Amino acid sequence: MPATSAAIRYNGPTMSAAADPELPSLERELLSVADEAARAAAVELMSRFGHRQAEIRAKSSPTDLVSEADIAAETAIRTVLAGRRPRDAILGEEGGATGDGELRWVIDPLDGTTNFLFGFPQFAVSVACEDGAGGLVGVVLDPVRDECFSATRSGPPTLNGAAIACSPRPDLRTALVATGFSYDADERSRQAEVLGRVLPRVRDVRRAGAAALDLVWAACGRVDAFYERGVKAWDIAAGSVIAQRAGMTVRSLPARQLEPTGIVAAPPALADELLALVLGA
Repeated sequence: MPATSAAIRYNGPTMSAAADPELPSLERELLSVADEAARAAAVELMSRFGHRQAEIRAKSSPTDLVSEADIAAETAIRTVLAGRRPRDAILGEEGGATGDGELRWVIDPLDGTTNFLFGFPQFAVSVACEDGAGGLVGVVLDPVRDECFSATRSGPPTLNGAAIACSPRPDLRTALVATGFSYDADERSRQAEVLGRVLPRVRDVRRAGAAALDLVWAACGRVDAFYERGVKAWDIAAGSVIAQRAGMTVRSLPARQLEPTGIVAAPPALADELLALVLGA
């Protein structure tokens, strides 16, 4: 696994799998588009990171925030998509659903907005493209560390062009597990109950505040597994493609009374046990 960069600003292009000649032509094209779109958003984010943001407003709750950086980054992504894939549909966190093409882009211009606004350097741009069968390509770009995670349906998962794989850990008791929490107070209370089941059964738990990064960090073995309820499609679309190609088992958590849908991603040897803990089985 490549060492983490110490860079604190986005310094432009890094290696990408988009030029891999062995990829099917459509996947290669879509990966190139996703890479360009993510980098366009990263420029907007890094020009604002560390500065007080104007036009901050709440969405679903007083702690669920959106800023001018979110809007500028999504605009940058949509501009790239309009130029290179004008017939495709788009689902974005800030701009909603537009278009009705056979392919759909699922984009989160700033996953980890609260971290970004507090100057906490844990956030990412997430860009995925889907067809009727699911994810085709995924790119998760961490502009602070200058790390680009990517994968396609048939291609290798990579970090800055180097192949990655998930943890081979066979025992949940020694696993480092990532999770996240809702912005809704009642949902947080229920998530605390789940955490109470999981925490005694694993090595430790991490909550960093960006689901897209949680997924790709699991894909490259920085954490062993990830689970969370309440994530949206744009939070996990790109990361799920990368995690699956890295060898992880990715499963949906079904909605239950008072509990929204969610996701569990873990190495195959850990997936059933972690899923049972999260479900309370």
